[in-house]
Amino acid sequence: MTATRRPVAVLGECVADAFVAPTGAEGPGLRLDVLPGGGPANTAVALARLGTPTHFLARLSGDVFGGLFRRRLTESGVRTDLCPDAAEPSTLAVAGLGPDGAAEYSFHAEATADWQWTRQELAPVGALDAACLHTGSLALVREPGAPAVEELLEALRPTTTISLDPNVRPLLVAPERYRARLSRWCALADILRLSEDDLAHLHPGTSPEAACDTWHRAGVPLVLVTLGGAGALVSYDGVRRQVPAPPVDVVDTVGAGDAFTAGLLHRFHRAGALGGRLSTLTWDTLREAVAFGTTVAAATCAVRGANPPYAQDLVTRV
Repeated sequence: MTATRRPVAVLGECVADAFVAPTGAEGPGLRLDVLPGGGPANTAVALARLGTPTHFLARLSGDVFGGLFRRRLTESGVRTDLCPDAAEPSTLAVAGLGPDGAAEYSFHAEATADWQWTRQELAPVGALDAACLHTGSLALVREPGAPAVEELLEALRPTTTISLDPNVRPLLVAPERYRARLSRWCALADILRLSEDDLAHLHPGTSPEAACDTWHRAGVPLVLVTLGGAGALVSYDGVRRQVPAPPVDVVDTVGAGDAFTAGLLHRFHRAGALGGRLSTLTWDTLREAVAFGTTVAAATCAVRGANPPYAQDLVTRV
């Protein structure tokens, strides 16, 4: 099967994002609007909406939030046939928005469905023959499932491009735990995407360029640091370039980084660059893919919550 026909797999959590909403004249209580989220789930949804054949791998709860996740994924075109049914409850995040539209979270994630992966549950993933496996966020650091996920990356790496997004959540896991494992992840990964906030948590006071050097030495060939409205820093094959982002009226930034990753992987998949060690990737393909990723991220920032665009919704194409 050619790389462009092989699917992309995304592994990780679904999270119920509960946004604090004003109560108006309804009294002193707090009203929450719950939307489906979770970094890996957002990436899977965005990939499928762009037209990439996408399988999502998550332990989906049977509670009311699990039903919300399933509807969002399937209605977006994501395949969920390899998602185990989980007896544990879904993960909940309560999000307030700052004046700049950035979300500030508190998590309810102890003993929830997302972190309980077993080797037996992950075993069918090998039969997918995925061109790329994208994962990260909490799946690689939350016990007891994290070691099983790392073993899966090692098993798939010979024929599958590995894409990672640490998506550091210091309220749930201390940054030191990410930092201690990041070198090992870089040795497994072909693509590493981080935000400015991730960089500040992992290497406080370090410039993006110096951090890229550290991660390259650990083994990952392509590093992308997303810089919000300033676009993205790309470091690959000894060359660094900054790709600007299109202007956008920001409603909120929820899911923007996940949408960027989806846009990048979508264009890599379409170009046939996935399916191994990025051996066919050129700078022209990389620049175009990063620019498209910033376009998808900007479209996501223009609407409320992690609601990435469909391909036909993108007016600006790069």
